[in-house]
Amino acid sequence: MELLKAASVRRLPRLQSALGRPGSWVCSSCRARPVVVAPRLTSAGSRAARLSSTSTQTRGKPYYVTTPIFYVNAAPHIGHMYSMVLADVLKRWQNLKGNQALMLTGTDEHGIKVEQAAAKKDMHPKTFCDETAEQFKELAHAANINCDRFIRTTDQDHQLAVEHFWFLLQEKGLIYESKHQGWYSVSDECFYPESQLERRQDPFTGEVFMASSETKNKVEWVEEKNYHFRMTALKDRLLDFYRNNPEWVVPHARMNDVVDWVQNNLSDLSISRPIQRLSWGIRVPNDASQTIYVWVDALINYLTMAGFPNWTPGREYEGGWPADVHIIGKDIVRFHSVYWPALLLAVDLPLPKKVLTHAHWTMNGQKMSKSIGNVVNPLYAMNRWGVDTMRFYLMYVGGLARDADYSNEELVTKYKKLLQGGFGNLVGRLTRAKLWNLREVVATASSMDMSEVSLSTPIQDAIVNLENILLDLPSVVDQHMDQLNPVAAIREIVEAATATNAFLTSTAPWALVKTKDQNDLAVAQRSLFLAAESMRIAGILLQPYLPAKATKLLDILGVDPGKRSFSDAALYKDSSYGEPIVSPGTTLEDTLFPPLVEDLDIEFPASRATKRKMKKETD
Repeated sequence: MELLKAASVRRLPRLQSALGRPGSWVCSSCRARPVVVAPRLTSAGSRAARLSSTSTQTRGKPYYVTTPIFYVNAAPHIGHMYSMVLADVLKRWQNLKGNQALMLTGTDEHGIKVEQAAAKKDMHPKTFCDETAEQFKELAHAANINCDRFIRTTDQDHQLAVEHFWFLLQEKGLIYESKHQGWYSVSDECFYPESQLERRQDPFTGEVFMASSETKNKVEWVEEKNYHFRMTALKDRLLDFYRNNPEWVVPHARMNDVVDWVQNNLSDLSISRPIQRLSWGIRVPNDASQTIYVWVDALINYLTMAGFPNWTPGREYEGGWPADVHIIGKDIVRFHSVYWPALLLAVDLPLPKKVLTHAHWTMNGQKMSKSIGNVVNPLYAMNRWGVDTMRFYLMYVGGLARDADYSNEELVTKYKKLLQGGFGNLVGRLTRAKLWNLREVVATASSMDMSEVSLSTPIQDAIVNLENILLDLPSVVDQHMDQLNPVAAIREIVEAATATNAFLTSTAPWALVKTKDQNDLAVAQRSLFLAAESMRIAGILLQPYLPAKATKLLDILGVDPGKRSFSDAALYKDSSYGEPIVSPGTTLEDTLFPPLVEDLDIEFPASRATKRKMKKETD
């Protein structure tokens, strides 16, 4: 090991010289690409060489991401915001990479549940829907969701799209009329086979009832005449599609559930309801006595946004279809991964490329429920903690495969440790110090010839370690995004910030500057420049997650607004920053991540230690 270190030290002058002149040997045609200019200080292979982006786009087709459209029988909750933010992050990531992207969200406004909820308030269903839809619009606006359309299933163009889709199914001979009987859940808006039922007892009233073993919602026996979709005729095509696209549903475990359901439970689907039982919805074309099943109606919204059925022949993709990813909660997997592909296959339309299913939010290990009183109102939460704080918490803690437990105490802890003590502390260390000027540091260190600078082994190793992290970071984050795992991606960015804080603590540039020694000064400037590069790269990569705070972070560093794309997130790509566009603040209260206004009785000794450390470094 000592021999390796010695060899590394002998190589250092040549490599340091290259580090001192970023961009000097790069051809002009390559400068537009995310080139890593500086060679490494180690011969170890980069993870980045093994991680390549797999995302592709049809030429002229925008990236298209959707949330589920949210049922308006109740007010928005934290799960709705989570779906929205997931979609928003994926869309903004594509924009960051220079790709055109579209995002859809909206409300599902038809069905028995909505009809019943409106009746309880003695309101007409449309009036009730108008009122509740506004709450979801308000949530999207408050959460800084960059959606291209907020669709409502009561929109006129959507009704026309549903009617046209129905005619296509009829033309294919895939709709027939028949008497239907079975166990129906109003809450879930679907029938269940007897094999998926269980007997339950209401803990408050003692009532014994049949319920879905999956959702635990009550079912009732229904006998009626309605229209059916010959879904069983698509069974083999569905199973072939699943076989050829084993990663279609993410996470993979839910793909196994989908395949099992189609193999063992698939039956023809009842796709209408008599108006005596459901009058609030879109009527079956040429049969006003029947209302189209809400899930057939709702799923087609994704096509409505893409311009269906008024597509220009040969250019259908310009509206975004097929969707690149549907984001849904785990409770509606069957509708999107069985019913929806079957309907699309039936009319020969391309299927969405991916279905990203996320888990639920719980509180104290319990599913959120109004009756229990543990539902988190996202508008109240954002008002209390801040928009980007909530976006960060949802993305960092949120579950894809497993449920995530919401906790105000944990939110405050994560904020103080990772945002305030992580990114905020780093930016403060770099920009508020009295011992150096960041612009001078960047200008000097980026053109510095390090061949005559002596580096101790610990400092050399620290530089090598952090450089490797930052060289890999953009491609690692990009791969997580391609795999539809923005939770893992943001954790990589946070880990890089944690490593940078540790790096500054170990190199202690404030102490080196005070020695007045020229070699120490060069080492200090080199260390500070690398830490600044960490924050610049992190700030660029954080933009899809924290649009406001990441912008402010880059403004404080003085990064040119035209140099904030994904291609700019390369180590030593930019040496023009350092002059703040906005003030870094003079007190903790006006810094990037100020203290939270919160009334929790929690002690945070680390926060006080951070304050003392920042004061020591800036004095």
